[in-house]
Amino acid sequence: MEFMLSSIDYKDPLWIAVAFLFGALSRAVGLPPLVGFLVAGFSLNYAGAQGGEFLNEMADLGITLLLFSIGLKLKIKELLRTEIWGGALAHMLIFGIVSIATLLLLKEMSLPLFEQLSLMNMLVLSFALSFSSTVFVVKALEERGDFLSQYGQIAIGILIIQDLVAVLYLGISQAKVPSLWALALIVLIILARPLMIKLSTKVGHGELLLLFGLSMALGGASLFEMVDMKADLGALVFGVLLANTAKADELSKALFGIKELFLVGFFLSIGMAGLPDITTLLVVAILLILLLIKSGLFLLLLSRFKVKIYPASKASISLGNFSEFGLIVTIVAVSQEWISTDWLVVMALLVAVSFVISSTFNKRFDDLFSRFQTMLQKFQASELKEDGASIDLANVRILICGMGRVGSGAYDYLVEEQKKAVGLDFDEQVVNAQIINGRKTYCANVSSSDFWSSMDIKNTTIEWVFLCVPNVEANKEAANLIRQSGFKGKLSAVSLYHDEEEGLMKSGVDTVFNIYTEAGAGLAQHSQKFFTVK
Repeated sequence: MEFMLSSIDYKDPLWIAVAFLFGALSRAVGLPPLVGFLVAGFSLNYAGAQGGEFLNEMADLGITLLLFSIGLKLKIKELLRTEIWGGALAHMLIFGIVSIATLLLLKEMSLPLFEQLSLMNMLVLSFALSFSSTVFVVKALEERGDFLSQYGQIAIGILIIQDLVAVLYLGISQAKVPSLWALALIVLIILARPLMIKLSTKVGHGELLLLFGLSMALGGASLFEMVDMKADLGALVFGVLLANTAKADELSKALFGIKELFLVGFFLSIGMAGLPDITTLLVVAILLILLLIKSGLFLLLLSRFKVKIYPASKASISLGNFSEFGLIVTIVAVSQEWISTDWLVVMALLVAVSFVISSTFNKRFDDLFSRFQTMLQKFQASELKEDGASIDLANVRILICGMGRVGSGAYDYLVEEQKKAVGLDFDEQVVNAQIINGRKTYCANVSSSDFWSSMDIKNTTIEWVFLCVPNVEANKEAANLIRQSGFKGKLSAVSLYHDEEEGLMKSGVDTVFNIYTEAGAGLAQHSQKFFTVK
């Protein structure tokens, strides 16, 4: 134990405490904590602090666990959709050309740093700028509970394609060719998949499940590194092997806390990568113009691939940032002396500022979409039937949003009480399973203003709406949209914690059901059917 502690810089835990303070301040002003972690890194850098080996190990582990978690939720067939692979590759190509043209123009204007760029420098920088942040988008989707939404799946699919391109670049740039054992390893893990799945079902629900997940993520990374392949790709592949299995969702939740902790080290390390000066700030301000082009190009391409305008717009805003992979590309370029170290500081600051801007736009997306919806509709390639148009609400009195365990339980109880109910969920697999089980359920994104405007709930027979989505932010967003659409009926929602109840009530919810608090009362009521309590 003494040996292990001696390898940790005593200052690293202090830097983590600083990250906590900045993260708390960031949340207090309505920004994600990760923005605060980045600011903490830059502030510590400005104060002359440096990260130690422990902080770097945290960063590496955080990225490894993040990619494993992405793999757990990945649906391979989603990557085969034209709008995913076509949108990702077309965007990288077109955006790269636009970026090079922009850099050439800025060089001709003899602006600081830009005037030093060669064509090779421009190629590297344009490639680095073309990536969107997997870390930022995944965390934002998890916080909003939108991972399985249509726009969420589109965004994640595009990010996976980008990540694969990044892995290819890293392999080529480092002249690292997979060993002859790589093919044997791929065959071996495919054959071992049934054993891995069976083992996951036998480890229970506690610490063994957590250790199993860590073993798969870190073991997969180590195995790929042993055969000269990217370690993070190994974590992603092992996650994919366990995706769509009985334990995938529970395993992802078990790893959530430890993954979040390690990612603090990653964001701190980005902020501590270099110290900006006036010239750097000027260059960053100029390059932020490309952020607008980036989101606009995503919107144009996705709409051309016949994605509905709402998910296309929301995915475009989510992807409107610069990436940690862009930083990695720049670090490799600096190490190969393809580009000057000044650009590493520029890229670090550019990534941080893009996170702040993207977070702000993501938070206000529905308001912005409602304001500019008419203009955005012009991007739509063809008229498509909007969500809600095919939903049969004739004589329906109760609408249940979110058909997981809580929603389906509410549905069964209401039907038993002779109440006509309909369920909604954005996950097609959940919808199909509910239909098979005899529950009338439709696929819809209840956090979408587009959906509620097309449904026109105020002119239906619905008297009561239950919000059973397992994410309080999604429930608050849905409640706001339902009330804005003119619905005057009853609105009920579920929550996990007492401090969430006030926010739900402010959003227009009439009654809040705290799952943990009410579980005991539900157990007592259920037991009274079989026993007489004296």
